[in-house]
Amino acid sequence: MANLDNSMRTALWIVATGVIAAGLYFLREPLTQFAMAMILWLAIHGLAETLGRHMPFLPRWLVLPLALILVLSLVALVAFVVIDNVANIMGDMSGYEARLNQVISQAHHALGAPGIPPTVRDLVAQANPNNRLAAEIGGSLQNFASAATFTLIYLAFLFPASAVMKDKLDFIFRAKGQREAARDVIARIRVSMEKYLWVQTVMSIIITALTYATLRVIGLENALFWSFLIFFLNYIPTIGSIAAVVLTTAVALVQFPTLGSVAAVFAGVGAWQFIIGNFVQPRMTGDSLNLSAVVVLLALSIWGLVWGIVGAFLAAPMTVMIMIVLAQFASTRWIAILLSADGKPTARTKRVSKSEAGPN
Repeated sequence: MANLDNSMRTALWIVATGVIAAGLYFLREPLTQFAMAMILWLAIHGLAETLGRHMPFLPRWLVLPLALILVLSLVALVAFVVIDNVANIMGDMSGYEARLNQVISQAHHALGAPGIPPTVRDLVAQANPNNRLAAEIGGSLQNFASAATFTLIYLAFLFPASAVMKDKLDFIFRAKGQREAARDVIARIRVSMEKYLWVQTVMSIIITALTYATLRVIGLENALFWSFLIFFLNYIPTIGSIAAVVLTTAVALVQFPTLGSVAAVFAGVGAWQFIIGNFVQPRMTGDSLNLSAVVVLLALSIWGLVWGIVGAFLAAPMTVMIMIVLAQFASTRWIAILLSADGKPTARTKRVSKSEAGPN
C-alpha cells in the first residue's frame, strides 16, 4: 500500500510538473511581462528602503515616489541611448556592409571554399528568401512596445496589491504560526531578489563604465551603445559575460582593418569581465545566490527555452525563488538541497526582521 502511495505521489508530481511547464510556455507572453514588472517593483522597493536608511531626513511619503521616478528615469535614459545609437548604426550600415563583405571574402579564401565569396546581401537573402526581414524587425519593435506598455500597467497595479498583501495572508492563514511562516518565506524571497538585483546592477554599472572607457580609448564606434548592451548581458549568468566579449570582438572585426585593434578590444573587454566576475562579484554576491554553478547553467537553458531572452535574464532569481519555496516542505526539501551550492538552501538566509519584511 505504501509503495502504491509513493507511486501515485510520483505520478502526480510528474503530471503537475508537465502541466506547470506547459502553462509557463503557452502563457509566456503575459507571464514574462508580469515577471519584468515584478523585477521593476523589487528594484523600486529596494531603492526606497536604501534611500530611507541612508537619507533619514526624507519624509516617508516621499521615499517611494522618489525611488519610482529614479528607476523609471533610468529605464527611459537607457531606452533613449539605445534608440539614438541604433539610428547611428543604421546610418553607417553601408560602411559596415562593405567591411563585412571584405571579412567574408577573406574567410572564404582562407578556408579554401570553392566559387565566388558570398556577400552580406546574399546571406540575408538565403536566410530570409521572401525578403520579409524589414517586416519582421518592425513586428519585433511593435511587440516590444506592446510588452513595455503592459509591463508598466502591471507595475502600476502591483503597488496597491502589495499594500493589502498582509491582510490577505491573515485571511488565508488563520493560525498565527502558519501566517508568520508564510510572511517569512515571502520576505526571504523578496530580500533575496532585491539583494541579487542590487549586486548585479552595481557590478554591471562598474563593468559598463570600465568597458566604455576601454572602447573609447581603442576607438570603437558607438562605444556607448555596445557598453549598454553589455550592461544588460551581465544580468545573464556566465553566458552573458561570454556573449559580451564575443559581441564586441565581432563589432571590432567589422570596423577595424587590422587585427591589433580587434585583439585589444577582445583583451580589454575580456579582462574586465574576468576580473570583476571572478574576484569582485563573488565577494559582493555572498548569500544572495546560493545556487550550484551547474544548476545556474541548467536553469539558464530551461528558462531561456521556455521564456526566451527574458527567461535568460530571470533564470537565476526565479531559480532562487523556487529553491526557497521548495526548502519549506519536507517532501521537496531534497530538491532544494540539490539546487543549492552548499547543500543548505536556507542556512544562508537569516530570519528577516519586521523592518525588512515591509508591508508583506
